[in-house]
Amino acid sequence: MASYPGVTTVLLPTTLEDAPAFPDDVRVVRYAPDAPPPDDALDASVLVAWGNSTENLRACAERLTGLRWVQTLAAGPDAVLAAGFGADVVVTSGRGLHDGPVAEHTLALILAVVRRVPDLVRAQAGHRWAAELGGVQPVRPRDSLRTLDGARVGVWGFGSIATRLAPLLTALGAEVTGVATHAGDRHGYPVVTADALPDLLPRTDLLISLLPATDATRHAVDAEVLALLPAHAWVVNAGRGSTLDEDALLDAVRSGRLAGAALDVFDEEPLPATSPLWDEPRILVSPHAAGGRPVGAAALVAENYAAFAAGHPLRNVVER
Repeated sequence: MASYPGVTTVLLPTTLEDAPAFPDDVRVVRYAPDAPPPDDALDASVLVAWGNSTENLRACAERLTGLRWVQTLAAGPDAVLAAGFGADVVVTSGRGLHDGPVAEHTLALILAVVRRVPDLVRAQAGHRWAAELGGVQPVRPRDSLRTLDGARVGVWGFGSIATRLAPLLTALGAEVTGVATHAGDRHGYPVVTADALPDLLPRTDLLISLLPATDATRHAVDAEVLALLPAHAWVVNAGRGSTLDEDALLDAVRSGRLAGAALDVFDEEPLPATSPLWDEPRILVSPHAAGGRPVGAAALVAENYAAFAAGHPLRNVVER
């Protein structure tokens, strides 16, 4: 292993397009996030992770013995936390980098199911004029969700992404209520805790989950939660796949106890070809496409490196 006395080595993934601005005494080594860490950079003090394979992260945790800080560009640090980095290694997340892209894609999924875009696509593929989806329609039908104007929307996981998404929903006429760890008013929106779900969900037309993956949130959206929603309600999950009980969701949709769902994240990814979710017409499958575009990543890495070098607190530190 090469040694560079007095020089800090930073491992930067090839998946990060824009290179952060580092001081002259920083040695930057580009690495492939789907391969083992380079042999000539095992002295790295800093690892920037983006799109890394599970095997790569585990290898980094084992081989980078001098590592002091891992900056993941993912909003959720679960993959890095599961890799086995030492307790003395500081982990910072990419929280805030994905707010715009995820909010935009979530809105696209919402509008797709509310305006029945999958049904339109299927009708077009069959050269069928879907008269039931056009022509004279009730403004707000009681037995289905066909517009966001006047819709009651619950957003579970009311963090920075929800803060970006909520005004977009409001602009289209929706009434938004957040669900988070602490109740109160957040950016002008009422926020309740999960204890209030039995009162909130029966009055909810659309439940959006933006929950992170933690032990506490595993299958948080379960059969009991889904049973509280009215039969015309839809579920959208753009948080983490582990937070939704997919079997319970499929059962609720197939039995008619729930109108349908749009899912961007899944318990197992890629979603296996054998999954029944693919063939359910009332479930829209999106291949974890909401994120993938960390806006401002280079600036965050540069800002955090400056703090790291100066011994100052870093931004988005993950509690471990």
